[in-house]
Amino acid sequence: MTAPVFVVDQLDPIDGEFVLDGPEGRHAVSVKRLHPGEEVVLTDGRGTRARGVVAAAEGKDRLVVTDLQLRYEEPPQPRITVVQALPKGDRGELAVETMTEVGVDAIVPWQASRCITQWKGDRGHKALAKWRATAREAGKQSRRVRFPEIADPASTKQVATLLATADFAAVLHETGTTPLATAQLPRAGTIVLVVGPEGGVSPEELTLFTEAGAPPHILGPTVLRTSTAGTAAAALLLTRTGRWS
Repeated sequence: MTAPVFVVDQLDPIDGEFVLDGPEGRHAVSVKRLHPGEEVVLTDGRGTRARGVVAAAEGKDRLVVTDLQLRYEEPPQPRITVVQALPKGDRGELAVETMTEVGVDAIVPWQASRCITQWKGDRGHKALAKWRATAREAGKQSRRVRFPEIADPASTKQVATLLATADFAAVLHETGTTPLATAQLPRAGTIVLVVGPEGGVSPEELTLFTEAGAPPHILGPTVLRTSTAGTAAAALLLTRTGRWS
């Protein structure tokens, strides 16, 4: 069984020792019930990780880890960003969870014109916090060293600007004639994909994104839900760019 992963704000061991406390320490001691001699992995979610050995479990929320071996992981190339239109209900968290697990580097919430869900005021702040918490937990579960960035919500114009700066950009849409499986992809730089809402990308949005350098592409013969399309597309890109090889 692989060593459990715990997230820390900063990896700064003193004399080769690190004290894991707070909620993560409580989870390690009271839920995982780790004992001296067991291996753990600590990460800051920004590329730094440390494998160590439990030296002591103190109280209900304090784990002492020693024999730390620090390693820094460079950002993978190419960087894959998914612009995710806001789905209904908890499907947004499902999309974030599965995209994190497969390896997406950044997720941009997008308030498309046909989105039923509206992120306004406190509701929007809570929803964004939920997406970020979901990415953190999914990053731990999938044992990632780098967690995906969950950006602030973007308008359609902001999405178009992002697409214009990408090395490859595409909108997943049934009107596309080019399969994503055969598109010319860069080996480095940035890839940005747009996933529309349940009601679809509007003609005006599709025109704006195409003009920004992101024409429509098809993923396959079936139409996927907005909560699953980004994950399926990302898995295809990770394979084709060599990140999964």
